[in-house]
Amino acid sequence: MKFPLLSATALVATLALAPVTTGAMAAVDASAYREMERFMDVYNRVKADYVDKVTDAQLIKGAIDGMLASLDPHSGYVDAADYENLRIATEGNYGGLGLTVSLEDGAVKVIAPQEDSPAWRAGIKAGDYITHIDGKLIYGGSLDEAVAQMRGKPGSKLAITIVRPGRDKPMELTLTRELIVQRPVKWEVKGDVGYLNINTFSETTGADTRAAMVAIEKALGRRPLGYVVDLRSNGGGLLTQAIEVADVFLEGGEVVSQRGREKGDIERYYAKPGDMAHGLPIIVLTDSGTASASEIVAGAIQDHHRGLVMGERTFGKGSVQTLLQLGPTTALRLTTARYYTPSGRSVQEGGIEPDIAVPQISDPDYKSRPVFREADLRRHLINEVKADDKILEEDTKDDPRFSATPDELKKQGVEDFQLWYALKTIARLGGPPQVAAVTASMKKDVAAK
Repeated sequence: MKFPLLSATALVATLALAPVTTGAMAAVDASAYREMERFMDVYNRVKADYVDKVTDAQLIKGAIDGMLASLDPHSGYVDAADYENLRIATEGNYGGLGLTVSLEDGAVKVIAPQEDSPAWRAGIKAGDYITHIDGKLIYGGSLDEAVAQMRGKPGSKLAITIVRPGRDKPMELTLTRELIVQRPVKWEVKGDVGYLNINTFSETTGADTRAAMVAIEKALGRRPLGYVVDLRSNGGGLLTQAIEVADVFLEGGEVVSQRGREKGDIERYYAKPGDMAHGLPIIVLTDSGTASASEIVAGAIQDHHRGLVMGERTFGKGSVQTLLQLGPTTALRLTTARYYTPSGRSVQEGGIEPDIAVPQISDPDYKSRPVFREADLRRHLINEVKADDKILEEDTKDDPRFSATPDELKKQGVEDFQLWYALKTIARLGGPPQVAAVTASMKKDVAAK
């Protein structure tokens, strides 16, 4: 039995485990034994002649890490510290900054800050690099060590140095750790439009999404004009929860399929009958931080023509990781399959293109800040299904509103242009009064800050 994980980094995964089998041993042949002899020669030389004494545990751990790192960016060895990180990501709360990070060539890179966390309020963004913690260089260390240093007792302070590509000087920030509470779904009513902010796919995301929709109808006393589903900077999580969330908006049909190494190794997952949104208009907001499980939801809604995907092209992680248990608190996280949208598209490398591209022009550095995706990671899997996008119609005319500056938008009470654009798109269905109501709601939020 396999338990798939869908996330952009090792920190957003699951504790689902499967036992390691011995079937693979049959594949070991004479050439494999010769390679193992070569490995043992190197191992013995290092143990005997390295300038410092090294333990067997050090060498074996390094060999395992190196072997898995040579495969793809998402396979890896899960030790006790990683195991606890996975548990926290799917179940628990912790004292820290609210950052999802990865390790790239020895550097700690930010995948996304959690909304309303210390990191988010300090202006840390996806693609930033953390180089120092409390004045100490962390380059070349392990991801576990960096994460452990950033976590700590709520109320305690730490200083971090941020390097942002495109900026001449590093940013020196002093942050106060807080209790980071896992709230996978937040909801609001904007005018008569329901807003669902889904920031991770942990074990309660599906149920929380359904509860949020019930709460929106209760707050309005009726059904909304439609829903904006915000998946921006959502790095992924549990496959089961991605299927549940997509099922909320679909009347039925395939949500996603995953395909392994063998031609016949295909598993398909379907939505159950019943659209909880009652066919109301849906807009899914995406950006370059929308990854993996989030891309499953966006791809399913897009392929079934159930709603519009709006914003920016997604991250492009179309692979499934399975945790294979090795010990009580250790496991092997191995890429075992690729996933495909209902129409047979693989999002690996290319991601999901929005139906309506909307830049985040309220961000002062949106043009200059580099964006990174799956295709930028070393040893990423190659997309085996190449889609021909030339057959798609291309609208080369930008909306005149895209020329507004951040300062001009701020004067209008708009701090999040993509959200404002999506809300107003649905609000127009209710006529000018609804557009005015959404605008007033956005201004009220800005004033409250």
